[in-house]
Amino acid sequence: MKQITAILQPHRLEKVEDALHRLPHFPGFTILQGRGHPRGHGHSHAYVADEWEPNHHPRLILSIYCDDAQVDEIVHTIEQAAHTGQPGDGLIAVTEVIDIVRIRGGEHGRKAV
Repeated sequence: MKQITAILQPHRLEKVEDALHRLPHFPGFTILQGRGHPRGHGHSHAYVADEWEPNHHPRLILSIYCDDAQVDEIVHTIEQAAHTGQPGDGLIAVTEVIDIVRIRGGEHGRKAV
């Protein structure tokens, strides 16, 4: 089992979601909201309501659990759908999952996804 974590620009979500749902046996995903600071841009601030706030950019984080055999297809699909060619397109990370448990039914591993 693997976990795929993709950090995306929010305006690319619909395209990524549509592309993923076209994959056969796609296991689904969880979406989290996040904020990020681009690589190599130093520390900057924005002045808002009498306070200085770090200049972080909104991002969406997709979390997908899948079988090893699905990883390449899912990663390629996200990469193609999220790509704009501009800085800040995002990142995709793939990590090994030791176990996964479905809380409702207690299933483990592949049966939980």
